[in-house]
Amino acid sequence: MTRVFAAVCGLLLLLAGSRVAALRGTYTTSFAVAENPLSEGGNWLSGKSVGLDWSDVRTTPGLAFGTQSGNGGYNDSVAILQGTWGPDQTASATVHTVNQQGGNVFEEVELLLRWSLSAHSAKGYEVNYRCTRDGSQYTQIVRWNGPLGNFTLLDARSGPGLSNGDRVKASIVGSTITTFINDVAIFSVTDTTYKSGSPGVGFYLQGTSGVNGDYGFTNFTATDGGSAAPQPPKNLRIARVDRGLNMFVHGVS
Repeated sequence: MTRVFAAVCGLLLLLAGSRVAALRGTYTTSFAVAENPLSEGGNWLSGKSVGLDWSDVRTTPGLAFGTQSGNGGYNDSVAILQGTWGPDQTASATVHTVNQQGGNVFEEVELLLRWSLSAHSAKGYEVNYRCTRDGSQYTQIVRWNGPLGNFTLLDARSGPGLSNGDRVKASIVGSTITTFINDVAIFSVTDTTYKSGSPGVGFYLQGTSGVNGDYGFTNFTATDGGSAAPQPPKNLRIARVDRGLNMFVHGVS
């Protein structure tokens, strides 16, 4: 009877879409429940409800996405996991992207590492990906410094672009942060500012409104096990000014 009860409880927890494992601090979710903001039983802290100056992440069954208006500046939709996480972290997610838009419309999905969130303060590392594959795509590693709109672009590259169902991943091991698309390392940077914090997710919208459900994550996994960062391939280096606008190629690594 005890074994049957344990098996049923485990199945129900898996069907609910989230799982916390004690080994290596792993959290996996498929966002099975509709929530605004994302909570999953209190496992998440969200940008507006906790940080006040940013936007919340919401879910419909099978999809997490942002709630930004698209004209509110740098008030990204962010959510981070609660609890104590080891400093070496990996976050990965499957991308939902439909009706892709280029030009001056920017739709970004974001993976967060070593993140902390409190009233009027958001600190940590953001690894983002523009949801296009028409030549305007990029992946960037950004350090958030606390106040709204205060961030530092650490580096950016063009990347291969994203299609619906692609997998993105970000890792931090020691002071090395690496961005991946479909398990291929795009580039790495080093930064020693933040030593601890939580993994999470984020979304950014600029240049239009009402399209938040067109891009997001269908599942997400975070672990603090860490792994050695592979050597990324050489690629075009791209700088971002104003969250995607006025991007330019300024050299080859």
